Formats: sequence, structure tokens, C-alpha cells
Amino acid sequence: MKTIRIRKFTILSLFLILTLPWLFYVAAHFIETKTVRLGMDDSQKENVESTIRLIETNTDKWTDPAWQEQLSRQLEKMNMDVSILSDSNQEIFRTDSEREPSFKRAEHFSIIQDDQVLGRVAMYQANSKVTQMLAAFVGLLSAFVIVGYAIRRYILIPLEKTSHCARQISEGDLDVQLPSSRITEIAEVHDGFKVMVDGLNESFQKQVELDDERRFVIAAVAHDLRTPLFALRGYLDGLEKGIANSPDKMAKYLAVCKEKSAQLDRLVEELFTFTKTEYLDVELKENTVDLPLVLQKSIDSLTPSARKKHISIIVDHFGEDCVIMGDSHLLERAMSNLLDNAVRHTPCYGKVFVQCFKDGNKVIFTVQDTGEGFSSEDLQRVFEPLYRGEASRNRSTGGVGLGLTISKKIMRRHGGDLVVDNHSDGGALLRGWIPSHG
Repeated sequence: MKTIRIRKFTILSLFLILTLPWLFYVAAHFIETKTVRLGMDDSQKENVESTIRLIETNTDKWTDPAWQEQLSRQLEKMNMDVSILSDSNQEIFRTDSEREPSFKRAEHFSIIQDDQVLGRVAMYQANSKVTQMLAAFVGLLSAFVIVGYAIRRYILIPLEKTSHCARQISEGDLDVQLPSSRITEIAEVHDGFKVMVDGLNESFQKQVELDDERRFVIAAVAHDLRTPLFALRGYLDGLEKGIANSPDKMAKYLAVCKEKSAQLDRLVEELFTFTKTEYLDVELKENTVDLPLVLQKSIDSLTPSARKKHISIIVDHFGEDCVIMGDSHLLERAMSNLLDNAVRHTPCYGKVFVQCFKDGNKVIFTVQDTGEGFSSEDLQRVFEPLYRGEASRNRSTGGVGLGLTISKKIMRRHGGDLVVDNHSDGGALLRGWIPSHG
């Protein structure tokens, strides 16, 4: 829909108010005089003069009906009337006795011959100015009606509806019908309101989704906390009641308690990190970070777990100048999550390959394992909070479904990203990148 600036609308309204009365004035003049000229032209003046001469030179025919008919026809062409009076003011001839003299413009003169007044002549021309002024007034009223209608339709009504919509929005009702207008400024306000309403709808939708996700997280966390806590409490009760009545049983009970407490610690730590990255605006403590060094620290921390399963963590390639700007603590946490995920899902005597290299203005890293890889459903949902594929639902793996989610969020906080896939040789492949420094 084409729009017009309110300044141009105002100018056009003023132009209409000034022009329409003039058009009505000219139209009335044309209807009255059959010409658009507002004054007499040369031919009209000549006709008037010839008519006057006809009257002056034919005083003896004033009472002749044939002559009167000739004069009437000539005056009718000129849209004029005449009244001829005798010297004693007795009417001799009148062309149109029905017209009101007040609506005519008169031209009076006397016919004198030999110093004697033969008669008096009054010529009447339709006084079109009265009709023209009335027409101009009607035109002015019409202009005000048209402009008033346009102002109400395109300015006042849209503004009233916009004000009503604003009150609806303030009351939380976002199902509003925003008005349209051909005035550019009001149309821009309409577009701004539309963007605002769409943004509020999107925010409310996100809020609903976040609330649903929070409820899901709370329920899932309560379930995950309850299982190790229940086991831990049972073994502690066994120790307290003396069920573990031999050194071997006591060692076994203590080992289980230690394992469950470590699982609880890992779950709480991952929940804390997830909360910081998801719901809190954590400021990154950025500094120059050598990403291969961060990867090596994560490898060193995961080496004991890998040795228990006889898994080899192999540094396939660490390139030079893989320097980035970021938070070394969060980056180490992300890399540890990736390596921990690879170790947990790699069978005994398997291998984990790690790469890191610079490609253009990006530092790229990959973690590949020799496990079963991701299923088609895993590839779609692996980054969802607390999602665990069927192969990793066993609590013995220690997975709580937040590691990859946290790693992806940390990558994005650093301006990069993380994706998952299956390697052509088998096993899972995690590939991430971060903008390089310098």
C-alpha cells in the first residue's frame, strides 16, 4: 500500500481547500455566461455597443413587434435583458419581466434627440457574481468535508485504534488488530507496533519454552540425584548396621559410596556449569589461549579414566599458531566434556583421536572415537539438555546428558560452534571451531 507523508498530505489538503471553491466559482460562471472568461471580451463589448446603437438609431421602432423580436433575439445571445421607458417613465418594452432585477447588473442611459429626452434605456446583464459566490461557498464546504473525511479516516481513526491496541498490549493481550493508514508516519508507527507485538509474542513463547525446559530439568535432575543418593544411603546404612562384617565387604561398600559420591559431584558440577551458561549472563574472562595446550591439559586429566578401559588417546595433529581469545577455564571444561564423552562411549582397547589446526581465521579441533557412533536420533537431539541416547542410559557410564550441551554453549559464547557426525571409518566425530586471535 502506497503511503504519503503527513507534510505532503497537509499541503494537498490546503491546495484542495483553495482550489475547489475556485473551480466551483468558474463552473458557476460558465453555466451562467456560457464562457469561462470572468470579464467581457472584445466581441462582447462590440455586441453591447451594437445593441446600444440599434436602440438609439431606431427610436421610431420601439413599439414595433418585429423590431422588438429582433432585439430580444440579439439580447438573448448576449444573455442580457433590456427595459425601454418613455420620457414619462412609462414602460414601452421589456425583454424579460420574470427575472429579478436584484440578480442583474444594470447599465442605464437616456436617448436624447434635439435636446429632448425621447426615453430611458436600462440594460441588464445576469449578475453572475452572486451565483458564483454561492458556488464558491459550496465548493469551500465540500473541500472541508473531503479534507475532514480524509483526516478522520487516515489519521484520527488509525490513531484511536493504535491507542486502543496500546492499552490492550499493556494489559497483556497481544491478539490485537493493528490499523493501517496511508499516512507514512502512522504506517511507520503501525510497523513499529507490529515488530513489538511479534517480539513480545516471541519472547512469551520463549518464556513458555524456558519454563517447560526448567520444569523438565528439575524433574530429570531430581531423578538423577535420587538414584545415586538412594544407593549411597543404602550402602552407608549397611556400614552403620554392620552388614559389611568383613574387610572385603567394607572395602566394597566404601568403593561404591565413593563412586556414587563422585557421580553426585560430577552431576552437581555439570548442573552448575549448565546454569551459568544457559541462564546467567556470565562475563568471559578473556585472555590469550593456546588451544592445543588446553586440549593437552584435558587429555592429561582424562588419561586415568582411559587407562582403566585400556583406551589410547592419540594426538593426531596439533598445528602451530592455534591461539584464540577466550576463557581458559570454560574452554578446558568444554574440551574435557568432549574427551570424557569419547572415552565413556569407546569400548575397551579402543582409541580416541584428537586434532587441532588453524584454517584461515578459524582454529578447528576434532575429537574422534572408535565407538558405535551416533544414531540418527542422536544426531538430531544430542545437544538437547539431559538427552541421553539408548546406548548411554546406563548409569554405569556416568553420563547425565549435559556435557555436549555445555560444550556447544561454551563454543558459541566464544563466537564459534560445535557439530557432531559419524566418521567414515566408524565412531563418533565431534568438530568445533573458534575464531583465531590475530
